[in-house]
Amino acid sequence: GVTRLLLTRIPFFKEIIVSSFSCDSCSWSNTEIQSAGRIQEQGVRYTLAVTSRQDMNREVVKTDCASARIPELDFEIPAFSQKGVLTTIEGIIDRAVAGLEQDQPARRAMDKEVARKIDEFIGKLRQLKEVNPPFTFILDDPSGNSFVENPHAPQRDEALVVTHYRRSPQQSALLGLEGEEVDAKPPDAAEDLRDEVLQFNTNCPECNAPASTNMKLVQIPHFKEVIIMATNCDSCGHRTNEVKSGGAIEPQGTRITLRITDPSDMTRDILKSETCSVEIPELEFELGMGALGGKFTTLEGLLKDIRDLVEKNPFTLGDSSTPSRTGKLQEFIEKLQDVKGKSQAHFIMDDPAGNSYLQNVYAPEEDPELSVQRYERTFEQNEELGLNDMKTEGYEPEAASGR
Repeated sequence: GVTRLLLTRIPFFKEIIVSSFSCDSCSWSNTEIQSAGRIQEQGVRYTLAVTSRQDMNREVVKTDCASARIPELDFEIPAFSQKGVLTTIEGIIDRAVAGLEQDQPARRAMDKEVARKIDEFIGKLRQLKEVNPPFTFILDDPSGNSFVENPHAPQRDEALVVTHYRRSPQQSALLGLEGEEVDAKPPDAAEDLRDEVLQFNTNCPECNAPASTNMKLVQIPHFKEVIIMATNCDSCGHRTNEVKSGGAIEPQGTRITLRITDPSDMTRDILKSETCSVEIPELEFELGMGALGGKFTTLEGLLKDIRDLVEKNPFTLGDSSTPSRTGKLQEFIEKLQDVKGKSQAHFIMDDPAGNSYLQNVYAPEEDPELSVQRYERTFEQNEELGLNDMKTEGYEPEAASGR
């Protein structure tokens, strides 16, 4: 026969190898899957509440070391009892039914009572395909390489619970892992956060409806770690994102100057912290600290936010504004639009905390159009950051030092 191998990637999961064997003589065929990656740091357990026929069509990657359970029937497919397979939940039930029916003729001849009970159990399994009543499907894989599809991805699936856990020594031994790895120290919590999107409940700032905020720890190349927080409201459609520095305040402030000479400069990544001020000397424009909050965007995106800030301000372009003020602001908006590659200008970011960043497209080489200046903060800047009253050394009472 012929065996065909295909390396494919499952969306929101990982790469797998699908092997398919077919025989032209007897028309027998077989399909198996193998993980294309290594054994994961932690095991994974998927718990799905199957409530509709659509749930039966969810794709499932079940490796050979994974076990599948249906608690309502006290039914379990043990680990290493089947080869790895890429199928659906309905397909797993069909495979279980086919496995139970395989030896039924011999059982009926030898023990009719056992055969009758197995026939009854097969009927219950087939009834599950009609999802009447609903049931729970649990897929437990110590290797962490199994998967149950989330049809709502990248949104959260309320019916699916994914749990990561540390393997027991017995599970590690079954996977053939060495003893040193079993006793290895637990993974660093910070490392887990880099690979995970945290979600917590909040209220929408526009309509006050219940919403969810996603938080992710991101490493910016040639800079540092930052925390990106994004809120999306399903009720009113309001979306907002904010960036927080993932590290401490730097010993020196940072002043970043970019000479905009080409439209491609608009695509440079920018991290603007909440302590950063922005200045464009050619437009006599300055944006103070705290305005627009922390943002991780591009230069074009930040200029668009500045334009929106001006256009949507009711005190500058509303009914109470004067024609002269309105004309000046419209002229400023037009000049701001020309900065996007049509006219040369200087873009200056001044962050006393040193936590802002502007992408160097030539990194790790120097950028001829970009200059980064470090400077000592003034007393007033330290006062705004709350550093003058912050004591990190020698704060113990004198009595304690005397002893």
